[in-house]
Amino acid sequence: MAWIILVVAGLFEIGWAIGLKYTDGFSKLVPTALTLATMGVSVYLLGVAAKSLPIGTAYAVWVGIGAAGTAMMGIFLFSEPADWARLTCLGLILAGVAGLKLVSP
Repeated sequence: MAWIILVVAGLFEIGWAIGLKYTDGFSKLVPTALTLATMGVSVYLLGVAAKSLPIGTAYAVWVGIGAAGTAMMGIFLFSEPADWARLTCLGLILAGVAGLKLVSP
């Protein structure tokens, strides 16, 4: 169950990172409120997952999901570059996340 919670926490991290773009420097009330709420949920779920997972693993997986997911959403939502080198690096991050899952309790 901790792994599922951790993945959901990572998805919320993607949400708040993308939300930052819509806050316009925290000048728009609704996007700012939603982004801050999503941040809170993400960190809370990370804390819940870290009760039963090693903190180093939990944090690395959380950041990996967030970083790779945010970069992929940037490609889809904001037309950021999607060249082979960038996609390869994102694949390596996801491979690291999967590897941590395989070698962790």
